[in-house]
Amino acid sequence: MQSKLEQPEAAQTEQRKTQRAIDLRSDTVTQPTAEMRRAMAEAEVADDVYGEDPTVNRLQDRAAQIFQKEAAIFVPSGTMGNQVAIRVHTQHGQEIICEERAHFINLESATVAAFSGCQPRPIYGEDGVITWEQIKKKIAPPAYYRAQTGLIELENTGSLTGGTVFPQDVADEICDGAHELGLPVHLDGARIFNAQAALGRPVAEIARKFDSVMFCLSKGLCAPVGSMLVGSKAFIDKARVFRKAMGGGMRQSGILGAAGLIALEKMPARLQEDHDNARLLAEGLAEIKGIKIDAKKVRTNILVFSIVGTGMDTAEFSRKLVAKNVLAAGIDQEQMRFVTHNDVSRKDCERVLEVVRAVCR
Repeated sequence: MQSKLEQPEAAQTEQRKTQRAIDLRSDTVTQPTAEMRRAMAEAEVADDVYGEDPTVNRLQDRAAQIFQKEAAIFVPSGTMGNQVAIRVHTQHGQEIICEERAHFINLESATVAAFSGCQPRPIYGEDGVITWEQIKKKIAPPAYYRAQTGLIELENTGSLTGGTVFPQDVADEICDGAHELGLPVHLDGARIFNAQAALGRPVAEIARKFDSVMFCLSKGLCAPVGSMLVGSKAFIDKARVFRKAMGGGMRQSGILGAAGLIALEKMPARLQEDHDNARLLAEGLAEIKGIKIDAKKVRTNILVFSIVGTGMDTAEFSRKLVAKNVLAAGIDQEQMRFVTHNDVSRKDCERVLEVVRAVCR
């Protein structure tokens, strides 16, 4: 009997018309749950620019409480959250020390230069993890002709490094060392709840020593829009100014905040399922000729793997996956990235492995 992948092309084409696409491009493609949709329709709202939207206020208070920070602010996107934090922490003409694959310098439209007038001082870290030993060598000496270090930025989990979980002891040492020198540390915690699931410790503990943390509601937590920025009350007061400057003052945004509250309260509990599915994919991919991945390093919902051995670049590889109703993207010409999420089941992952085997044959 022919497998589905070995059926004549005409039959496969007809099947694809009715088959749901499996989307592994990112966890940003998640659909809001039915409960979120109901909550959005029924949300109590008012003008948030006046600070009067009760649903947004509840969301902000709850985020601050969960992270054990003084205050929080709702922003339209993770990019805005990161960039507002940078603008609060730095002055024009300063440097920001970060890992070279950091989201804010690779995927946020050079806003760090355009909005904050800062330049990155990137460092390569194994699996995206940089250490205090590396960082302190890059801190600028007090010379008038050198851009001075204004901020240190870390990421947990790593978006472009295979969902790396930043080791807590390493992060704590960086925060301690930076604070001794009077330098703030910002955490891009877009997927910090994935780190919580992998580490088995609460986000408040992971974030305890950071001066500010951004996290997304609209990735694995499935809200349709929005991220949060948490920190001290003084920090958030300044963040509100720069959120407005970036065009982030929203009006009856409780419609969005209602989904964010459900995302925050209910969705972290299911993230381990995504991690298990990612590990299933990684272990299956490791057995396919031409693909290189260390499945043991896959701890969260992102996996990055090399396709050099297949003789294809990522553009060709992606086209062949799309032809079989699997959506994915490369992070360069040689490396693909798969991201599991609430809308990808274990059965979907098994189907993806079947498709990849066929493509690589």
